[in-house]
Parts: sequence; structure tokens; C-alpha cells
Amino acid sequence: MLDLSFYNGKRVFVTGHTGFKGAWLCKVLSQAGAKVTGYALEAPTEPSLFHLAGIEKDVSSVIGDVRDLASLQRAFRKAKPEIVFHLAAQPIVRESYHNPVYTYETNVMGTVNILECIRTVGGVRSFLNVTTDKVYRNKEWVWGYRENEELDGFDPYSNSKSCSELVTHTYREAFFAETPVAISTARAGNVIGGGDFAPDRIIPDCVRAGLEGKSIIVRNPYSVRPYQYVLEPLFAYLLIAKRQYEDKSLQGSYNVGPDECDCRKTGELVDIFVRTWNEALTWENRYDGGPHEANYLKLDCSLIKATFGWKPRWSIETAVRKVVEWSKCYRDGGNVRACMERQIAEFNC
Repeated sequence: MLDLSFYNGKRVFVTGHTGFKGAWLCKVLSQAGAKVTGYALEAPTEPSLFHLAGIEKDVSSVIGDVRDLASLQRAFRKAKPEIVFHLAAQPIVRESYHNPVYTYETNVMGTVNILECIRTVGGVRSFLNVTTDKVYRNKEWVWGYRENEELDGFDPYSNSKSCSELVTHTYREAFFAETPVAISTARAGNVIGGGDFAPDRIIPDCVRAGLEGKSIIVRNPYSVRPYQYVLEPLFAYLLIAKRQYEDKSLQGSYNVGPDECDCRKTGELVDIFVRTWNEALTWENRYDGGPHEANYLKLDCSLIKATFGWKPRWSIETAVRKVVEWSKCYRDGGNVRACMERQIAEFNC
């Protein structure tokens, strides 16, 4: 259990707040009593969790592009944040092949711009840059990557997030070493959860198939990924930001992923979803010869466990059950905002 009372009354700035993870993070922070300012483009999907759950009621929402430094600085000065979570990104691997320039501009220069705001405006005590497990140079090892492994993501998305890590490290050493600002990065595994409507992701594809009564199309059922429910990394982010706020020596880079037993093949994950949805769903293997993606990817999370006493809470079976719970609430016209609140309470008990 994480004592969220630390965030009560804190001024928190979240980039990417209209996205899937950003919306969940804003919901947790607002329930904790934080004064949240969100900065992002319009919600990236239709429908979107941000609008369905009424997250705009919980935050001061600023629609803007992280590539626009002047706009970001205006929002930053008005918000006067003490804590910053940087989630804004172009997050889709396949999209990065189609739009590499936009991907690099958003994921690299967006990081430069938010760090420039911290450097020039001042007042921030804790900054967390959320990246990805894909920042590592993938050697298809069967063991998990550790934080001291080589950074060199293969595709434009993964590589741009590797660059974002390097930018963060350089700013920390060049500009903030002698200041009270604590700066960390968090490298999260594959996140699933209720309200993710993104294209080209396996669980949203499963949900869409379930809602439409169609067969689930699986591009690569044999790829291994560290799947985890959205609240797992979010509570880790909140823990890191809190603890480094209190003790700057804890800043660094941290992997955030499930235990070994929940690093599953995509086909196994889909099997769990089909059983849990329980409405005669089927799936088919349809490899489409798309661009390169890693086949085997795991994280070693020993550092965050040893440093903060963190550990995963929900198994992959529970995670999928919670996805189905939220998705059927949405399908049946239920109160998805209340569903989110209930899941947050259940997770942090």
C-alpha cells in the first residue's frame, strides 16, 4: 500500500494527461488531493478514457504540444509545479516507422522542452520521465535487462525513447547536480488496462474483437513481453517521485515490470483474455510480415524492489480480469469513472 497523502495539496504537472496512462494517473492523483495540471494534445483516440471518465473535471487541462517550448513554458509558469510526470509521447512502434520525424520530435525534443521548463522556470523538486522497456539494445536474452545495460532501441520509437533517457541523464548531470531537483526515469513493461483504445496493441485489439463479436487477430503469438496492469507502473511512478522528493540520493533509472511468471507469450495472454471474456471468442494467428519488433523482452526489477521495497500486486490473470470488468462496464453503459475508482481502491489496499 502506498500512502498517497503525500500528494494531498501538492502541485503536480502531468504531460500526456489525455492518453490512457495519463488519464489513469490523473485520476489517482486527483483522488489523493493533488492539484493537477495536465498538458497534452487532444485525446489520441475516439473514444477516449479521458473523456469517458470525465478526467477533465479532475485537472486543469491545457491542450498543447510538447514540441512547442513557448506554449509549454506558459503552462508551466502558471501551474508552478513541485512534481512533474512526463508521459507525453508518440508511443506506437509501427507508427514510428511511418512517421519517424514526428516520433523523434515528440519523444526527444519533448523531453528537452520539459527539462528546459524545469531548468528555466524553477520550483520543481521531483521529475520523473516515463520511458519504456524497449530502450535496451535487445539481444533476445532469456533473462531480464538491468538498468546498467546498453541503451539502443532498434525501431524509431524505441530508439527515440533511448535518446530521451540520454537527454534526461545529461540534463541531470549538467544542470541539476548541485540543485535540490531530483530526476529519474522509469522503464515500464507492456501496460494493459481498462480504457485503452489505442491501435496496434494486443489487449485493445482483444477488447474491440469482444465488443464486435469478431475473431481476435494476433500478429505474433510467440513474442514474450512483461505484461502488467496499468496501476502497477503508475503506483511505482508515484512511489519514485515521492521518495526522491524526500531524498534526492534515490534518483536514478528504474525498471518497472511484473515478476517472471507474468512475462508471457502474446498467445498465452490472448488465451487468458478469451477465457475471461467468456463469450465464445476465438483468435487466429495471422503474421503479416510487418516491421521488426523484438521477440523476447523481459525486465529485471531487482533495483526498484531493493531500493523502495516495491513489488507487483496483481497477477496477469487478475490484470486481464480487471480489463474485462472495465470493458464490459463500458459496453453495458455503466459508470466507468466509478469502475476506475473501485479498481484504484482495490489495488491500493
